[in-house]
Amino acid sequence: MGAEPVAEGAEPVPEGAEGAEPVPEGAVAEGADSGPDSLRARQDLLSRTALGVFHLNGRFLSVSEELARPAGLTAAWWQVLGAVLHEPLPVAGIARAMGITRQSVQRIADLLASRGLAEYVPNPAHRRAKLLRPTETGRAAIARIGPGHASLATRLAEALGEEAFAETVRVLERLSAALDALEALDGPHSADSPGSPGALPTVPGSPTS
Repeated sequence: MGAEPVAEGAEPVPEGAEGAEPVPEGAVAEGADSGPDSLRARQDLLSRTALGVFHLNGRFLSVSEELARPAGLTAAWWQVLGAVLHEPLPVAGIARAMGITRQSVQRIADLLASRGLAEYVPNPAHRRAKLLRPTETGRAAIARIGPGHASLATRLAEALGEEAFAETVRVLERLSAALDALEALDGPHSADSPGSPGALPTVPGSPTS
């Protein structure tokens, strides 16, 4: 068979390229974005993200301590009480929601219970894993934090703008979900084995560096 005519204005097909799969518009060829410069850029983004989150965590803990102090609470007590404000949860459930260890939550939960701010109640689904819920005293303490919390929320919304504030929350939630998904795929990795597949690189200045 003779060669097909080339449409006016079209580039001729190189010899031997007939039958090749077309590359979808906007697609990037395999390996095109995996060079050393691209890898360094991604690592830089990861480091900046991690350091930014570490800094934010410190700032939020400091602000939370200031807000919680007049109510007779610490930031950690407030976190645990806040986690069970709408429904009682087992210690393991609180730990998952907060992203910290079960042992840390257990210690705080026991302190809250000993001070009359929270109480353990039976768990219909699990006889041994009791549920934690705030007492009326605990709810009153949380309520005293409300005005300061509302004031800070308003000031941040004014500083960032309502839409940017909402987008910040969405991005942080997506980042958290992405890390959860990666851990679910790869399994948790020890900080002392940075070469493990899927492990996050150590960030200079981080607690694991």
